[in-house]
Formats: sequence, C-alpha cells, structure tokens
Amino acid sequence: MSATTHSTLPPARLHAALAVLRLVVGAIFIAHGGQKLFVYGFAGVSGAFAQMGVPLPGLVGPGIALLEFFGGIALVVGLLTRLVSLGLAATMVGAIFLVHLANGFFLPAGSEFALALLGASVALALTGAGAWSLDALLAGRRTAAA
Repeated sequence: MSATTHSTLPPARLHAALAVLRLVVGAIFIAHGGQKLFVYGFAGVSGAFAQMGVPLPGLVGPGIALLEFFGGIALVVGLLTRLVSLGLAATMVGAIFLVHLANGFFLPAGSEFALALLGASVALALTGAGAWSLDALLAGRRTAAA
C-alpha cells in the first residue's frame, strides 16, 4: 500500500490492541516469575541457572525471577511499560542465547517461545502502554499539573 491509500488504525483499536498485548504478555511473565519465586525459590532458580551455564546464577536467577514477576504485574497495569519491557526483552535475549538456541527452534526446549516474548516485549518498548494504562493516567496528571 502506498502512504496515500493506507488508512490509519483508529486510536481505540490501537489502545485495545496494546492493552491485550500487555495483559497476555504480563500474565505469562507473572506465571513464569511466580514459578521461579514461589515454587523453586531463589536457591532452586540459582541452581538451575548454574546448571544451564548462566553467568552469576546467584544474582541473575533471583533478579530474573523478580523482574519477571513484578515486571509482569507492571505490564498488566501499564506502569513503566517501556522500561520494564526493555528489561524483559533483555532477559529473553539472554534466555535465547544462553539456554534455548542450542536446542533448536521448536518447543519444548527450543527458542520459539522466548523469541515470541522477545518480539512482544520489544513491541511494547517501542509503542508504550497505550491510553488504557497507568502510564497514560500518570502522563495526563503531569500534563494537567504543568
């Protein structure tokens, strides 16, 4: 399509799409971070990361568990979306290169799931949370106060 014939996406649909993306990706990260925190614990995650060859597993494992869990919550409510999404994207890059790439592309051990989460996280980092978010609410308050 040329630029002259391309119609723009109505803002309400764009904001709805971003909200759906945030909710789904956030829920996935909450589940994975929650599993690391509440099922395996810091010691279990650190041990698993050490077995997988992740550098500094005693720091990285708990850090990733906390980022996934609380970052997932932040995505669901749309708070600090760009910053959190960058952090989550970085974790997916690490997961792909340090763990999944050697196992091929396809699940159960391949890189496809981490790659999908990387793409979604980068998309949210580029776009932000959209209008249906705490980020937008806080931005509106800053604008009103100025």
